[in-house]
Amino acid sequence: MARMIPEIGSKESFQALVEVMARLRAPDGCPWDREQTHQTLKPYLLEEAYEVLHAIDEGDDAELCKELGDVLLQVVFHAQIAAEARRFDIDDVVEALREKLIRRHPHVFGEVRAQDAREVTRNWEVIKAQEKAAAGKAQASPSALDGVSPKMPALIEARQLTERAAYYDFDWPDAAAVLDKLDEEARELRAALGAPAPSARDIAEEVGDLLFVAVNVARKLRLDPEATLKAANHKFRRRFAAVEEALAAQGKTLSGSRPEELNAIWDAVKRAGAQSQSPADPDAHAS
Repeated sequence: MARMIPEIGSKESFQALVEVMARLRAPDGCPWDREQTHQTLKPYLLEEAYEVLHAIDEGDDAELCKELGDVLLQVVFHAQIAAEARRFDIDDVVEALREKLIRRHPHVFGEVRAQDAREVTRNWEVIKAQEKAAAGKAQASPSALDGVSPKMPALIEARQLTERAAYYDFDWPDAAAVLDKLDEEARELRAALGAPAPSARDIAEEVGDLLFVAVNVARKLRLDPEATLKAANHKFRRRFAAVEEALAAQGKTLSGSRPEELNAIWDAVKRAGAQSQSPADPDAHAS
């Protein structure tokens, strides 16, 4: 006898998805799905989130739709595991989110007034602090940076830390000022490297400072540092592959070529790429 698969309608599609997940986790469901736990699923949630970012960068709506579905699957999966242990279920997740959105947007659902996005963000932080206090999670000496998780990737954490500080006007006035700071950090790194007895600890600290300031160059230019670095990685991959192809055409290999040969081919690849792109393409002038 064929197993029943929930029908998907315009209003029932989400519930149908929940039912499919429950069926996969049932005693006679999928062995792989039944073995999963919150811990084993962690890598998949992170992976799917990055797949969404890639689809956005590619401007591929079909792929973005698919990848958003994969992220939603992870949410439903975790909620189903919790429901089986009678801790919470997907309805609790949805209701908690709905309540939070209403509570943190009093300028939309209440009487509070917010003139711009900056004021909305400040109100959001005040409300979050009030929520922590009500839940007994407020710290004895709370910081304006407490809402930034130290568990995030370093680039994202650096951007969010300085965004949070900027809410209170602790910030560089513009990108030019950050570039001046970047030059300063580069000089300090050179000094650490040139010290009579270079300290590995000092060098690592200066490299960290340089990276931290570089993140803020992107932020002040309204660029996402993670996305811009990802684009730079993609560009490096493409150009390096072109170098390999050029070597292969000459019957040579990377390991059998001198550094000056590789650099000459690299420069030629850069020039060819710049000539083939329009002046408006930012990659045409990238180093």
